[in-house]
Amino acid sequence: MASNRLKRSRKYRDIFVVHHQLNPMIDYLVLLNYDGLKEGKFMTEYKKSHARSGIDTPLPQIECFENQFKNYEITISIPEFTSVCPRTGQPDFGTITIRYIPNKWCVELKSLKMYILSFRNLGIFYENAVNRILRDFVKASKPIQAVVTGQFNLRGGMKSTIEARYPSKKGK
Repeated sequence: MASNRLKRSRKYRDIFVVHHQLNPMIDYLVLLNYDGLKEGKFMTEYKKSHARSGIDTPLPQIECFENQFKNYEITISIPEFTSVCPRTGQPDFGTITIRYIPNKWCVELKSLKMYILSFRNLGIFYENAVNRILRDFVKASKPIQAVVTGQFNLRGGMKSTIEARYPSKKGK
């Protein structure tokens, strides 16, 4: 971790801002007291860059193969989805479910797996992750209909479910 010295005070010998190695948008405030003990806490100031984090990051391509049938639905469940909160640097865990009615193309599962695994170290809010997955999925497979649902594990006593659909509901 790289650090920058901020200032000196009577209580603390040195105060540093330490930049997180995996996510440059996260800073830690590290205080070194006279005994040399470290006290760390997150600097959680919200920045506009947090909101757009991960939305346009290049990810592996989702590949498809030609559909051979009509009028059926495919459901894909990914129970071990992980990403990183761009504000706190904490991991987000959840289940992503993709339901779609294929048109000309079906999604090849190994490429989808590699695509989903690329979120593991990506700083992105999970609301954006669900919408990004839908956007990239629709771009690759051009389905008749698709719904991506993210059910995210408890954090801070709250559980979130995010749902994005294609085509979007009319009038909303």
